[in-house]
Amino acid sequence: MAKTSPAEFVRQVRQETSKVTWPTRKETMVTTIMVFIMAAVMAVFFLGVDQVLSYLIKLILG
Repeated sequence: MAKTSPAEFVRQVRQETSKVTWPTRKETMVTTIMVFIMAAVMAVFFLGVDQVLSYLIKLILG
């Protein structure tokens, strides 16, 4: 494997970084809000499932 000098490595990193399509501030905010909404929905869902299972186990075990 060929050795790469630190300067060549930095040049390659900058070249590859320029190819990245970075999200806009608006896209980042919308995505962040959607993640928080989905986390809240899933938390409520699993709370409900946990409550139902807890009730059924108490019912079975008396």
